[in-house]
Amino acid sequence: MSEHYPRIRIDRSIGEKRYLCIRESVSITFYMKHSHQEIVQQVIRALEVYRRAVNPHDLGWYADPYTGDWDELDDKGWAYIRQHLFEEPAAYPWLSESPSETTGYEFLYDGLLLKVHEGDPASAVTFFLPTEYLEEHGPGRVRELALELAAELPFNSGHAGLCFHFPDTLLGITRPIRDLAFRYPGLDIPGARSAASSIGTRVDGVHWLNFLGQPVLGELGGTSSLRARLHSPDISVQELNEAQALVTLGKWPEAGDTEKSHTLPAYRELAHVLEPWLYRERPLWDGFSEEDLRRWERRFLD
Repeated sequence: MSEHYPRIRIDRSIGEKRYLCIRESVSITFYMKHSHQEIVQQVIRALEVYRRAVNPHDLGWYADPYTGDWDELDDKGWAYIRQHLFEEPAAYPWLSESPSETTGYEFLYDGLLLKVHEGDPASAVTFFLPTEYLEEHGPGRVRELALELAAELPFNSGHAGLCFHFPDTLLGITRPIRDLAFRYPGLDIPGARSAASSIGTRVDGVHWLNFLGQPVLGELGGTSSLRARLHSPDISVQELNEAQALVTLGKWPEAGDTEKSHTLPAYRELAHVLEPWLYRERPLWDGFSEEDLRRWERRFLD
């Protein structure tokens, strides 16, 4: 167990076997107000950056985009995924280290055809890392990797930090984390796939690393204005270019712990600055009431 976050390992029975289904991981997510075919080259370059950062076997399986069945991600599998990405108007690849357990290495992409969606959609991509990677390589390397991924993508917003990591295709999977979610406010409950249909250019909560693009950064008055509104010594604001910035909350990602009055004041400070632009249209999770969901969304505000 790290001093910065708890070890979470929750098994689940599937048939006669038990598999690791829920654990703590690091997620790196970006939202882009672009249709899939407008950004497919950038997404593939970002995936290659991620693949170079991890071991080749860390992505060994893929879920067939059409059947959902898991197949080995060998040379034939990679060719199939690339064909899917380049030929389809919308693409939904899911790559993982294991087809049955949550190991911490995973790639999820929802490349949407925006014009066929009602509401305010955006394409979304997430790269997962186990916390063991964070501990082995250090937070500086994870932050550097997040910046390398961001440099490849035309993001409107994005984030990186601790999360509950689980396969969201399993019914009831979020029930065991309800109490943990309120105890550890710095552990995100990821939902990029569901948020993609309606997040638009808003910001998906507050995290260790917070990537801000347009229009939110412009509406905040730019990087200098944003920096002037944040006073905690644990917060740094880095201008990436005229249209994008990164807000970092501390050297390490922190889970916090409400039972020990560790409420992450830097996260709360940024949340109050970003409140008008925060995304609040998540679907209800199993095990959470409507009141629970809204309380969790406002955990850094109230």
